[in-house]
Amino acid sequence: MTNKKMTPLVSIIMGSTSDMPVMEKACKFLNDMQVPFEVNALSAHRTPDAVEAFAKEAKQRGIKVIIAAAGMAAALPGVIAASTTLPVIGVPIKGMLDGLDAMLSIIQMPPGIPVATVGVNAAMNAAILACEMIALCDEDVAGKMAAYKAGLGDKIVKANKELASIDYEYKTN
Repeated sequence: MTNKKMTPLVSIIMGSTSDMPVMEKACKFLNDMQVPFEVNALSAHRTPDAVEAFAKEAKQRGIKVIIAAAGMAAALPGVIAASTTLPVIGVPIKGMLDGLDAMLSIIQMPPGIPVATVGVNAAMNAAILACEMIALCDEDVAGKMAAYKAGLGDKIVKANKELASIDYEYKTN
């Protein structure tokens, strides 16, 4: 169910729809946090004019953060960052060299054109970072992020209880 009446705060852009299986984690996290987002495919090499137009118009459309996924040459996040003042988060997609080539391409931006970069295929971390940025000016998102982070600690407490129940002859705890 798509809600066309909401203004997206986050834009997820990928070079190809083949990146969607990775980027679904970002979509799910943003959806769970109730942060409106959009998802589109744009290619820095095949649709350069569309990428530039998107980047230049994103802020006036209400976008606050752009998450850009790219593999191989991984130019998309940098090309977007060159045409906007909005924060851009790059998600290197695993391909050749286990995604190291894409990661290095995304993080090696020239001065003045930064791209925050998460780990290879770490779309969920990109969404978390985007929400943290939005939370700076949005108390509702800030509350949801605080609850999410608190829940991370609860998972470790639960895991330790489960580990305590495992018995080995030489286990001391």
